[in-house]
Amino acid sequence: MYHLLKGLHEYLTRHEEFSIVIIGLDGAGKTTLLERITAHYSHSTPRPPENIPPTVGQNLGKVSLPSTILNFIDLGGQRGIRSIWHRYYHKCHALAYVIDASDRERLAEGWDVFHSVLSDPRTLHVPLLLLANKQDAPDALSVADIRNDYHDWDRRRRDSARRRDRGDSNDPEDTANARIASLDVMGISALEGHGVQEAVDWLFLRVQNSRQ
Repeated sequence: MYHLLKGLHEYLTRHEEFSIVIIGLDGAGKTTLLERITAHYSHSTPRPPENIPPTVGQNLGKVSLPSTILNFIDLGGQRGIRSIWHRYYHKCHALAYVIDASDRERLAEGWDVFHSVLSDPRTLHVPLLLLANKQDAPDALSVADIRNDYHDWDRRRRDSARRRDRGDSNDPEDTANARIASLDVMGISALEGHGVQEAVDWLFLRVQNSRQ
């Protein structure tokens, strides 16, 4: 009887665990976002930005919900570290790509990296959320502007590819283009917390649905 009750208790109190990988260029605010998420759910005060060092490798954060544990993995965005991102794709249940909406000089670089994520077949069935961070900055692009900027960049990229390849079909390109059409973009301020709860809600619902 003891073992039966123990087994029943463990079943009723078990927590499913899901992994969510946060990626993006260095300086996009990924670690500040992770800090804000973990502080929000632990009811603590996040560290000041000046006390948050750049990520070298990875940072981990855990969010415990009534029946679910979300394990967030913040990966460094420096050029040398991006080459290992793909090692995490097959293990994760969702991806959050963070872009600095106030850094217009690096938008093209950010889109180039983002496109490589979209085109990777290992991310094909992984829910992907694009987060336009730093909406608190006065010169930040809105969600609509971010989406338009990406579409403009992608149109130029495809035109260039057609001229180079003379219109040859490319399966990874077709996959990326199909995903762009249904891409979800959310504006957030990791610094002030605006939109962070909604982003976590989006990720939570997608990982829950992905198990079905």
